[in-house]
Amino acid sequence: MSTDFSIRPVGIPAPVQIITTSNAAANEAVQTDLPVSQTVAASNTSAAARNDLQSTSDSVSRQVVFNQPAASFVFQVVNERTDAVVDQFPDEAMLRRRAYFHALDMKSEPPRPLSTDRSA
Repeated sequence: MSTDFSIRPVGIPAPVQIITTSNAAANEAVQTDLPVSQTVAASNTSAAARNDLQSTSDSVSRQVVFNQPAASFVFQVVNERTDAVVDQFPDEAMLRRRAYFHALDMKSEPPRPLSTDRSA
């Protein structure tokens, strides 16, 4: 491969035509100012959205388990009162997929002989 690499323009640049727009449409447009009785304003009565677990942090615990069929670790957020899994990574579909491919890998590998002799 050559070390003298350079980029050169090919041909001449094409002229660009500048198109001007008419302001006639903007001048003839209907006014959008409405009387106060017909206006709509955003209300500020909604509560701010939160993206944290502050309110439920006392009732959840975080744990890590090893899923043997999938041969991978699973990170879970568990409700302490009901022992229900609130959130987990990876999700169930991913674990099933990993378990399937792990089982295929185990079938394709030749079985290893069990050796009890440790002197070698």
